[in-house]
Amino acid sequence: MRELIHLYKYGKVQTLARPLAELLRAALPRDEAWDAVAAVPLHWKRRWKRGFNQSELLARDIARASGSALIAPVRRVKSTAVQAGLSNTARRRNVATAFQPKRSASLKDRRILLIDDVLTTGSTAAACARALKKAGAARVIVLTVARADRRSDGGRWTAGSIQGDS
Repeated sequence: MRELIHLYKYGKVQTLARPLAELLRAALPRDEAWDAVAAVPLHWKRRWKRGFNQSELLARDIARASGSALIAPVRRVKSTAVQAGLSNTARRRNVATAFQPKRSASLKDRRILLIDDVLTTGSTAAACARALKKAGAARVIVLTVARADRRSDGGRWTAGSIQGDS
């Protein structure tokens, strides 16, 4: 899983979006309802360098498959260091002020399904969820392709991670 996601993100193999989105669709929470789907945004510099937002491609597929609207109510206002290799504390600090709701974002009482590729410590998802809640979201459900377990030596990754209320 780790190799596939690294190929997708850093090797720019965008064709992996479809099979990775299939894993997400299989992990969609059956007992949850949401009003819209959002992706964790990239800073414009990183998006320009990479050429795409990997989470947005996944979110687009999930929105289409679930019949939900794909929205982009949050922007990444701070170019942060790559999270890989940072301690838990450094990760939280790195993204603490990275996300802000867009001025036009009005999510009053809406439930948002937030899509990202990997959840490690949850720092990025939590920071993005805070911005969504600041825009009025009543509930944020996080769905990722994989969860990285940093407690093991090799950083074991498991498929289809769902994190409840953020």
